[in-house]
Amino acid sequence: MTTAPNSAALDSAGPNSAAPLDAGPLLHARDVDVVRDGRHLLRSISLTIRPGEHWAVLGANGAGKSTLLALLGAVSHPTRGEVHVLGRRLGRVDLRELRSYLGHVNPRHPLRSPLSVREVVLTGLTNSVEPAPRWTPRAEQLARADELIATLGMTARSGAPWTTLSQGERGRTLIARALMPEPRLLLLDEPATGLDLTAREQLLDSLDELRERHPALASVLVTHHLEELPTSTTHALLLRDGECVATGEVGDVLTTDLVSACFRHPVRITREDGRWAARAAGRRTTGRATTGRRAAGRTADRPAAPLDGLPR
Repeated sequence: MTTAPNSAALDSAGPNSAAPLDAGPLLHARDVDVVRDGRHLLRSISLTIRPGEHWAVLGANGAGKSTLLALLGAVSHPTRGEVHVLGRRLGRVDLRELRSYLGHVNPRHPLRSPLSVREVVLTGLTNSVEPAPRWTPRAEQLARADELIATLGMTARSGAPWTTLSQGERGRTLIARALMPEPRLLLLDEPATGLDLTAREQLLDSLDELRERHPALASVLVTHHLEELPTSTTHALLLRDGECVATGEVGDVLTTDLVSACFRHPVRITREDGRWAARAAGRRTTGRATTGRRAAGRTADRPAAPLDGLPR
């Protein structure tokens, strides 16, 4: 259970009032292994994230994405190797201090009470599910909450109870909540899961706007689907069975060959207007002219058969 700080601590301290952190990379992992019950969940993973970079971590179920996100969020430690978060090495620093600089968006947020959107966003300051007892936010904190709510497109729903929100509205509320302490790194664990088309597009537009307004913020978004990546994605890491298939700038990593290798299935990757799509690369019929009797034999009530591998 998360323990909320007292009101005096909240009024006098915060992430930006702590001792300055390393000005280098926000995160650096080197040759990281994670072993549980004799099984490698991650093997020889190396990753460096700098301010303003927006990473996508992709892989099939069981690839190690959630395990990696737990390391990045200072929730767990590596079995071997080193992880430096904001210049501090895991295992040699108070994790509670580090977590105040990290915004972790958990789509399974356990809130059950009918707090308003604004109240939920404010709990990001106390790192608690419910509002902290005997704590009243200051005017500038309320203003920041309202600004973030507006950035995430939730102003019209600011007073709506949590229990009445759609899955997409909850997701955008939780992103605003995670940003309240002004983190330097935002971690998004499959934020588009369960969203319909409209809600997904609203979420991705909000993330693009957020990244534009906060150019120093870095982020890591975990997903199974390329279609769930915002246009502002800058880098990508592909995981398969706990090992890195490829890592680097997004245009070099999200290619047909590399994504096919990552998911062990032939796919064709396309990109249009900054957005990615993946389609199964089925067999294609090529070089066959539709002439002579074959073409003449088609009628309006007997259309041509579709090409193999393409939708009927």
